[in-house]
Amino acid sequence: MKNILDLIKENDPSINSRLEAMLHPSFSIMIYYRISHYLYNKRLYFIARLISNIGKKKTGIEIHPGAVIGRNFFIDHGSGTVIGETAVIGDNVMMFHGTTLGGTGKDKGKRHPTIGDNVVIGANSTILGNIVVGKNSKVGAGSVVLSDVSSNTTVVGEKAKVIKFNN
Repeated sequence: MKNILDLIKENDPSINSRLEAMLHPSFSIMIYYRISHYLYNKRLYFIARLISNIGKKKTGIEIHPGAVIGRNFFIDHGSGTVIGETAVIGDNVMMFHGTTLGGTGKDKGKRHPTIGDNVVIGANSTILGNIVVGKNSKVGAGSVVLSDVSSNTTVVGEKAKVIKFNN
């Protein structure tokens, strides 16, 4: 508990004390996530999803209880963040609000991104599919990532392209 409070204080210059850090959405959602993830691993899926949904309503951050999240994970601001069921997030990852770690359809199995250690993901980024963002990488704000990102790489930009015009 002390670790996450210090992490929030360290990463958010607007936080002046551990007590104030307890009001940060990243602190709250990680408590909900850790409880729901534990229950999910015990195959208590309904209660895990219920707790996850309570956390989502209170913070605006949606983390599926099946996601695997490492140590020292920090979401700055948080609103609009979505982390899918098969997402894997390494240690020391910082993510900004509006980020989606999502799937690309109704496939079964691993369908969400794997984020390596020491990655920074900018606000309103979208990372989709069973892809890997390598360790020590950065994803710029508003980026759309649809393929693997090598370690020690910075990526920016949108990937959308015209696929149909005038029928």
